[in-house]
Amino acid sequence: MSRDAYHHVSKAPAPGAPLVFAFHGTGGDEHQFTGLIGQILPAAGIVSPRGDVSEHGANRFFRRKAEGVYDMADLAVRTRRMTDFIHAHKQANPGAPIYGLGYSNGANILASVLFEAPDLFDRAVLMHPLIPWTPASNPALQGREILITAGRRDPICPLPLTEGLVAYLEGQGAKVDLVLHDGGHEVRQQEIDAIAAALTRKI
Repeated sequence: MSRDAYHHVSKAPAPGAPLVFAFHGTGGDEHQFTGLIGQILPAAGIVSPRGDVSEHGANRFFRRKAEGVYDMADLAVRTRRMTDFIHAHKQANPGAPIYGLGYSNGANILASVLFEAPDLFDRAVLMHPLIPWTPASNPALQGREILITAGRRDPICPLPLTEGLVAYLEGQGAKVDLVLHDGGHEVRQQEIDAIAAALTRKI
């Protein structure tokens, strides 16, 4: 278990502030969401890893065989590695609330970690996730606060799969909010507003 398993940027949280893990989308990097988190939660700590898979030069967190077709064996290995990375940083910041935010491929690795180890996070934001499989039941998801944002016309993450993810999480007892805009895979201001509200809401 190593805090240096991924190339990443990090900033320690101020006393009483959360530690936010940020996961970029395909082709992004560790800086993609640090500015946004800094605006929403100036006192928060940040850990933002860079995906260690290259797809034609684009950074990703796990391999895929085609658009929407994941290499599930690779995803399992990289989910365990990311889980260990997050756990190591959580241990280094005892008492800090732990939040997660991911977009697209970053949302998918965050979701995969959540399915396996929901106790790592107090809150999570999944922006345009694509989960094309049915996760196993996990009662530990009960009570977890999860915001999902998506576009109704997203060609990469079809709405029925987004709704299926919501149904799965609600079936596990998670507290899920779904915010949709009328566009596609792009991030819109409506999502940013919802993310800010979710991350700053008092416990």
